[in-house]
Amino acid sequence: MTRILAIANALLADPDGQAVTSGSILIEGDSIVAAGDIAIPLDAEKVDAKGMLVAPGLVDLGVFRTDKPAFKFGGITRAALMPDQSSPLDDVGLIRHATRAGKPDFWVHPLAAATRGLHGAELAEIGMMQAAGARAVSTGRHWIADSGVMLRVLSYASALGLTVIAHAEDGGLTGKAVATAGETATRLGLAAAPACAEAMAIARDIMLARETGAAIHFRLVTTAAGFALIRAAKAEGLRITCGISPAYLFLSDIAVTDFRTFAHLSPPLRSEDDRQAAIRAVADGTVDVITSSHDPRGPEDKRLPFADASPGMAGAETLLALSLNLVRDGHLTMNALMTLLCANPAKILGVKAGRFAPGYAADIIFIDSETPWIVDSARMEAAAGNTPFDKVPVQGRVRRIMKGGQFL
Repeated sequence: MTRILAIANALLADPDGQAVTSGSILIEGDSIVAAGDIAIPLDAEKVDAKGMLVAPGLVDLGVFRTDKPAFKFGGITRAALMPDQSSPLDDVGLIRHATRAGKPDFWVHPLAAATRGLHGAELAEIGMMQAAGARAVSTGRHWIADSGVMLRVLSYASALGLTVIAHAEDGGLTGKAVATAGETATRLGLAAAPACAEAMAIARDIMLARETGAAIHFRLVTTAAGFALIRAAKAEGLRITCGISPAYLFLSDIAVTDFRTFAHLSPPLRSEDDRQAAIRAVADGTVDVITSSHDPRGPEDKRLPFADASPGMAGAETLLALSLNLVRDGHLTMNALMTLLCANPAKILGVKAGRFAPGYAADIIFIDSETPWIVDSARMEAAAGNTPFDKVPVQGRVRRIMKGGQFL
């Protein structure tokens, strides 16, 4: 017989709800049957949540590495893997292999490379990769400079019902820049690019999305000008979404002072004005997704002069704890936060997860939201501890994880 499990005595952070409420979740097999103020069958196996916050497992839209210990610590049950791998995900066999990378601990949803080798020139076999398990199409770390190629990517993806996940920086402006143009970059003598490189890339791709009717998700939007374009596109009814990671919400370009390579990111950290604009964009619903952009980098990549170090940060372990600050500071409700961390990324990927609705995957996390801890790059579970939040105090720990109705 199919196992029936009931999680009782929980505080439910349901993305579909208006506020956190006391209730239960009924699970049959690997799927949710009901949630809320429900009757628990007498024959159900019961799990006492002991008043903890219970939420859907996090769906991390755009990681650069599958990292089981880090994902488990951070409560990530599904991860969309960027195509930027040692062998770019532009082949059916590589997509199939990637889908198996997380078993049995979490789900991996590979993103198909939009172009062969991610070179931005020739379209990859997107349709075949979709059949092999790819859940979306991605331009990878870089912007596709050729507008004709990007138009074909959007047209083809739209015909297949896939979202295109795009990097938003005009490569002609960014070149070899490692920082945002401004006082900090000038003082440090770093090669810098103007922040408008982001808005220029977004503006072009919005025009192409309007032309094709395609769905496009800008993986990281980090500037006031970029958010203004996203707002206008949404008001027009275009199928435009965008994301951000906690680094751009809680750090500005001042964090690269002393040439801190852990704060060398792509796109680079922005001005304080842009950081404040990012907070407002999260609060007013312009931002659809919060992602970790998990990209663990070892000493060989980070213990270098700033300009030579690789961009990226280990973000999986701190995604939830840092994002909870948005609730404490009054920018979001807990339910709205879970929409950004769970429901919206799952919707973009087209998977039945990230909500407590009937028939959705029983991927669930138990959160002790007030537990304090210190981020320590030397003790992180990730493959590398390259976090710009080293030694920062945070609150919120995942205590238990359920994937497909089974506790890990």
